Amino acid sequence: MSDIHSPLGQNKKQDKRGTDRSRAFRWLGSVGAVAVILLSASFFASSNSGYFRKSSTIQPAADAEITAAEAKGSLAGGSATGGKGSRSGPAIIKVTPDMAAPSHIIVSDPSKSGQNLRVAHLPDPELVEASSLGPLPIRGPDGRRPLDVYASGWSGARGARIAIVVGGLGLSQTGTQNAIRQLPDEVTLAFAPQGNSLQRWMQAARRRGHEILMQVPLEPFDYPRVDPGRHTLTIDGGAQKNIADLLWTLSRITNYTGVMNYMGARFTADAEALAPVMEEISRRGLLYLDDGGSARSRAETVASKQATPFAAADLSIDTVQERGAILKKLDELERIARAKGAAIGTGSAFGVTVEAVAAWANEAKARGIEIVPVSALVRDPERD
Repeated sequence: MSDIHSPLGQNKKQDKRGTDRSRAFRWLGSVGAVAVILLSASFFASSNSGYFRKSSTIQPAADAEITAAEAKGSLAGGSATGGKGSRSGPAIIKVTPDMAAPSHIIVSDPSKSGQNLRVAHLPDPELVEASSLGPLPIRGPDGRRPLDVYASGWSGARGARIAIVVGGLGLSQTGTQNAIRQLPDEVTLAFAPQGNSLQRWMQAARRRGHEILMQVPLEPFDYPRVDPGRHTLTIDGGAQKNIADLLWTLSRITNYTGVMNYMGARFTADAEALAPVMEEISRRGLLYLDDGGSARSRAETVASKQATPFAAADLSIDTVQERGAILKKLDELERIARAKGAAIGTGSAFGVTVEAVAAWANEAKARGIEIVPVSALVRDPERD
């Protein structure tokens, strides 16, 4: 009977040679599969200690592993509009407990990105002058300035732009922590030289993408009854003492783009007293922000003569520390920005100010307002 007519399942005598060959092929196939699995396991074991670990974001505990040379390479050339400090190529980013997971995907132009946040808290060694006071900002041998290297990125678009500067960081530990965590990273933060743990807070702010300034205490009217604190620059102090007090302030932290006056209505009204201070700020590659609190300020005129990058705030947003009043000031700031193209507002790290700014900034972005770092709005003689 032919095979096709045999009943299903009926035992049938098989060819012994065909059976032996079939068994041999199955045995060779099994050996080959085991070999492939062993080789794959070996490859991934070695790769896991290299590629995948190197692709992850460096966490704060591993800061000591970032060398000065790596920091220099990552920071060199970063600017508000250039961003050459960012590393190219794909990376796997770990979301840590203090990092908010993105709610949507943002496609951005890499040429407009700011510093690599993994090393943004580390000073560029070529932009640091060692002194008996501590590290001081200085221009690099190639002419790079702290203003250029530590500036945060922005889009470069011509729409309405607003810079918000929140000062007084470091004076209150809780207030400082809340400001760094709650404020959008586009908001510029200014540190008070009298504060505590400034280096730690600076690093936290830079890791989250904030551009930062250093506040310089200047003599107000009714001084010393109204006292900005230690190392206040005064008219009667003279140029030499004022420069020494300025350098003490500048040495408190690193990685800032410039300075901002703290009080100082009397000092900024005196062009002669202000000139050597502005010259030193310019020489070190920093910007100067006038908080706009005094109509008698000569800061803009003196900055122009000293070729100092300069900006002036349009208004203070929290002279009245009440949420509704602050939101009205922010709306006024938006009207100024839409009329002039740009506006700058200043405030302090009070809880009500931080909360109001955080809420308003998110709404303003939806209305087409771009929140930018203050460095994006300075008049810079070296760029113009």
